[in-house]
Amino acid sequence: MRPSLALAVWLLALAPPSAVQPEPGLATIDALMGIRHPSRGTWSPDGRRIAFVWDRAGVQNLYVAEANGTTSTPQALTRFDAGLIDGIFWDAEGTRLLFGRDGELWRVGAAGGEPQRLWTSEAPESGFALSPDGARVAFVRNGDLFACTLDGRGGEIRLTATPALESGPVWSPDGARIAFTSIAAVPRTEAPEYSGAKILYGYFEREPSDVGVVPASGGAAVMIGPTAATESAPRWVDEARLSLQRVSTDFTTREILVGDAATGAVRRVHADADAKFWSLTYLNPEPVPSPDGRWIAFISDRDGWDHAYLAPTAGGDLRQLTQGTFEVSRLAWSPDSSRLALDLNEADRPGVRHVAVLRVADQNARLVHVTAGRGTNTEPYWSPDGTRLLFQHTDPQNPADYFVAPAGGGSPVRLADSLPPDIDRAKLVEPRFVRYPSRDGKPVPAYLFTPRGVTSGARRPAIVWIHGDGVTQNYDGWHVRRDYAVYYSFHQYLVQQGYVVLAVDYRGSIGYGKEWRQGHFRDLGGRDYEDVASGVEYLRTLGYVDATRIGVWGLSYGGFMTLQALTVTPELFACGIDVAGVVDWRDWYRDPDGPWIKGRMGSPLENADLYRRTAPIERINRLARPLLVLHGTADVNVPYLESVRLVDAALKANKRVEFMMYPGEFHYFHREHVLRDAWTRVAQFFDRHLRGGVAASAAP
Repeated sequence: MRPSLALAVWLLALAPPSAVQPEPGLATIDALMGIRHPSRGTWSPDGRRIAFVWDRAGVQNLYVAEANGTTSTPQALTRFDAGLIDGIFWDAEGTRLLFGRDGELWRVGAAGGEPQRLWTSEAPESGFALSPDGARVAFVRNGDLFACTLDGRGGEIRLTATPALESGPVWSPDGARIAFTSIAAVPRTEAPEYSGAKILYGYFEREPSDVGVVPASGGAAVMIGPTAATESAPRWVDEARLSLQRVSTDFTTREILVGDAATGAVRRVHADADAKFWSLTYLNPEPVPSPDGRWIAFISDRDGWDHAYLAPTAGGDLRQLTQGTFEVSRLAWSPDSSRLALDLNEADRPGVRHVAVLRVADQNARLVHVTAGRGTNTEPYWSPDGTRLLFQHTDPQNPADYFVAPAGGGSPVRLADSLPPDIDRAKLVEPRFVRYPSRDGKPVPAYLFTPRGVTSGARRPAIVWIHGDGVTQNYDGWHVRRDYAVYYSFHQYLVQQGYVVLAVDYRGSIGYGKEWRQGHFRDLGGRDYEDVASGVEYLRTLGYVDATRIGVWGLSYGGFMTLQALTVTPELFACGIDVAGVVDWRDWYRDPDGPWIKGRMGSPLENADLYRRTAPIERINRLARPLLVLHGTADVNVPYLESVRLVDAALKANKRVEFMMYPGEFHYFHREHVLRDAWTRVAQFFDRHLRGGVAASAAP
């Protein structure tokens, strides 16, 4: 018997809201979990195939694609259901791939087959590096360096035995030596009163790192020019020499050195000195020697913009290869040492990046663009024969994917598609690059996301997004880093839900020249926060934004800036979300990165008032708007302890803070269950506090 009409209506009314299906093709939270991110792309020895890692919500697997793009879907070589992959490399024949996973070395056939462990060790291993002849592998175990033959016949050799932590092994061209980075690190624990004696927080007391060289067959290590400064980025110039980078402890000087592998003596090739701080630390500035050993290419901002320079390894005059009001990054030598590939942005569109090539023999080296149009193209890698480039491309409709293009220019070939089929590209919103005045009149760059069809009528709620690091930026579409690509994806969800989103490149962001990047010197959370706060004034000028319903959120440094927003201008935003933000730079100075903050703020002893003034924890009693805090317990960038301290201080000040901790999660949320829960909480929080139009009080 069929139910009556009244009964049918009654049953429909009882159906849960989740039973209502969303419009097909929208970027729902469930759909966002299917977006993948590629990394570690590497050419096969014959240049026919590309192997890469594809990450789907914290699960990484190995894939291979034809470099000419003839296969529409890359072939999956592994089908793991959890875990991360630690580096990949081809064997000498190009028939198998080796990779690290779960602290062990694995091997799988390039044509498919079951992946196998090469050996099993009680202690985890990492940093695997294949020797030039493909017969041996170097790796790190318990902070020491080891080498072993792949066939297992030559046995294992322990190369270092020190209390320091060794990392990043690099084989010399003849396979006779291995360079590495070494850092003294003493483990410490503490149990603050506010978290109780049963919970111990661990950290390391670190000394500046050094570069060393050890014979691959065993023997005494030679430290290369050791000083009190930080030395890093060893690269072999030839069998006897290597290049490295030295940065002073106050971050004002960067030197490029050539070191002798036998004696440890060094010769300075170039030095940059800055009265404020050397600000290229996280921007791929490592010097790169040419394959023939004649040149060292590097990036410097000595003229106010990040540009490519060339220095002869034998000594001589410096050459500036690029110049103008744009910035370059990620230098890569062609196999024959005649050309450099790089990526660079555009002066009038800083979020657009292109891959280009220049010939170093030309006195006035001319950039030949390999890519064109909208989007962001990064990380060029040469094919073994030097005719093609592998690179990543993103744009407003596409998350990162690998492409291959002729090095002299031509149509790129796409190797994969990382966007799941249940997300309709046509429904994604393209960000618009805008500039608005800060409180001191400086133009602030930002990207504005506006829901489709919204230009007037009912006013919409808005969200201001603050990226982290201080030295990153927003791009023309999907972010090039997986860490921030997940946030760009979620902003597409928010825009499709009717929110206006403003992503700000405040002072301290890259892509706009040295002056802008150093604009928060001795002033973290000061003028850079005014850039963010002025975004509210800009949103108020738009006829479709409700000025009473503007929220703010950010990750890492962006979390710190969110806390600034809610404590420096407690009535400006209707609510805020802090994801793993710093609450006190005095804590950061101790753990994890004293040099980073010392370069920008000096030491806490030198500038006690500055550290106190820039600490949101000192003003938590001013909190007047709802605050949500999200943090992973395994965070080594901004320790989880920071958020525990924040919640404790807020409760003592009689302020309500919503707090969610994610067991075992790192700084950049990675795993599917964490992302799904975090995005659901963020969406519900903004809906609760921005949809109603009335800002709620933070008092219990």
